[in-house]
Amino acid sequence: MAAPMTPAARPEDYEAALNAALADVPELARLLEIDPYLKPYAVDFQRRYKQFSQILKNIGENEGGIDKFSRGYESFGVHRCADGGLYCKEWAPGAEGVFLTGDFNGWNPFSYPYKKLDYGKWELYIPPKQNKSVLVPHGSKLKVVITSKSGEILYRISPWAKYVVREGDNVNYDWIHWDPEHSYEHSRPKKPRSLRIYESHVGISSHEGKVASYKHFTCNVLPRIKGLGYNCIQLMAIMEHAYYASFGYQITSFFAASSRYGTPEELQELVDTAHSMGIIVLLDVVHSHASKNSADGLNMFDGTDSCYFHSGPRGTHDLWDSRLFAYSSWEILRFLLSNIRWWLEEYRFDGFRFDGVTSMLYHHHGVGQGFSGDYSEYFGLQVDEDALTYLMLANHLVHTLCPDSITIAEDVSGMPALCSPISQGGGGFDYRLAMAIPDKWIQLLKEFKDEDWNMGDIVYTLTNRRYLEKCIAYAESHDQALVGDKSLAFWLMDAEMYTNMSVLTPFTPVIDRGIQLHKMIRLITHGLGGEGYLNFMGNEFGHPEWLDFPRKGNNESYHYARRQFHLTDDDLLRYKFLNNFDRDMNRLEERYGWLAAPQAYVSEKHEGNKIIAFERAGLLFIFNFHPSKSYTDYRVGTALPGKFKIVLDSDAAEYGGHQRLDHSTDFFSEAFEHNGRPYSLLVYIPSRVALILQNVDLPN
Repeated sequence: MAAPMTPAARPEDYEAALNAALADVPELARLLEIDPYLKPYAVDFQRRYKQFSQILKNIGENEGGIDKFSRGYESFGVHRCADGGLYCKEWAPGAEGVFLTGDFNGWNPFSYPYKKLDYGKWELYIPPKQNKSVLVPHGSKLKVVITSKSGEILYRISPWAKYVVREGDNVNYDWIHWDPEHSYEHSRPKKPRSLRIYESHVGISSHEGKVASYKHFTCNVLPRIKGLGYNCIQLMAIMEHAYYASFGYQITSFFAASSRYGTPEELQELVDTAHSMGIIVLLDVVHSHASKNSADGLNMFDGTDSCYFHSGPRGTHDLWDSRLFAYSSWEILRFLLSNIRWWLEEYRFDGFRFDGVTSMLYHHHGVGQGFSGDYSEYFGLQVDEDALTYLMLANHLVHTLCPDSITIAEDVSGMPALCSPISQGGGGFDYRLAMAIPDKWIQLLKEFKDEDWNMGDIVYTLTNRRYLEKCIAYAESHDQALVGDKSLAFWLMDAEMYTNMSVLTPFTPVIDRGIQLHKMIRLITHGLGGEGYLNFMGNEFGHPEWLDFPRKGNNESYHYARRQFHLTDDDLLRYKFLNNFDRDMNRLEERYGWLAAPQAYVSEKHEGNKIIAFERAGLLFIFNFHPSKSYTDYRVGTALPGKFKIVLDSDAAEYGGHQRLDHSTDFFSEAFEHNGRPYSLLVYIPSRVALILQNVDLPN
């Protein structure tokens, strides 16, 4: 591990190194002003920024700029020419020969050889037929044939394939030549002020025991998302993957939208329809690793283990049983950056959630690491700066092509400056996932009695984020719902969800507790936990059970690989209460914009009373987590004088509450200092209730 730069060794050397770093990185001074504790690591930021700048310069000198470099899909793969011929290009540095075969030539493996070019590239031009008819029709099957240096004949799918399908019982994908025309009807929505994300998986979006389609999602799920007040969809498991139960994390074809759910045009229609509703769409992009499949994946494409990946042990992720990209390779940078651009331009996604960023950032891939927060963990030899540089290049490309695009890092390590601008030496992401928050809620529900919940610990977890590095807060995502764990609703109510969710039966203590805490947990996470909010589909209404895809271990059952939206449509079931609360919570945020406001001021976290109170975006949030005590005339501090009214009450009838509050009540703050606030007011706050009060003297 490299030692940090410290003034204690030789002050003159420290100052010289610091000044050199400040000179090389345009806005590094701003980063060090925000966080002076990063000063000893200024040379690390300098090295990272210089590596990024040098690669960008090299791309400019050798490829005509990143704009041209990131258009690899326009030449690599198979393309119909204006004259009716076919142009084909591949990168296979370890191949002895490359050929194209398919339906069009009766699967003769060697009748169409590629010509070898420099730098491991191969190209083929097939002239048009004399009658000008299409040589390789849309929808026909193709394969690249590789002859390896060891003499093997390998049938491969082009890494640039745009559509692959499985037929019948075939375990491998077939490459389908896909060449339709498509146009969009709706423009991209403007970047939302606040980000409210509905994390979705197309395949499980139906209540039926089958793989749902893009069409189904477009017609049935998009209207629900719009109605709930979400303004962003994060689509998971879209890039083609071999194993359905991997949740999309074993990518075989990076440019192909998964054919499990339908055609590329139907995915384009989904995105276009979302745009017509004012909803932006993010893609869960997996550039952290790839499937080990060789027959229908990137692995061993040219007969060597080092074509797209590191050779030897460094090229394999032992925990995930997958291959790891060699991010320093010129052609792999072209491939991955072109892949980013492809999804932005061909499907018009509005940004990305980058999966597995922690694995990319470190040579140890985060395996067995606790990440205490000590800054030495984020610098030095354990950091894979080639991967970090790739992420900087990817963010640079995304924000250059579409300035309103959004990028989110799935990083559990908490690397400093990952979400700072590249000009400061940062990674350039817009947001990171606040991954400690769902872990905290699960820990509380699993390990602590309600009366032992620590208010200070909850507040710390929800507010512990780096200044000016935005976070996406969430109470639970798909990770918490997957088999081996349970959703929050199931942790709270468990088996009683099967028998006691009818409104025709009285509340049981378990269901009452579960419904009230479910609302409170989600609201305090929404209000206090970040600058964006995420919910996994179905969890807004307390979807029962867990998520488990068909596999051998469950007899290929789809029973848990579905979302039972009909439960919230049934007026006789209590799921509707949680759905209503989620909807109104989002709509209230749209009105007041607390996610876009500065961090909240927490005025109270009382351990005995189990009260948390904070102010954000001119609203006063009050939570009573006590399992049994209600408080009359409870004094709460505020920064504002004037009259307050209730704008959200988790105890309201439409949310399955006990209606203990009169919404016509006016609350007046007085010049009575309390908990560090110049004014305060008295409220009635019942047990297990969350309130939001608005100062009506302020403009909405």
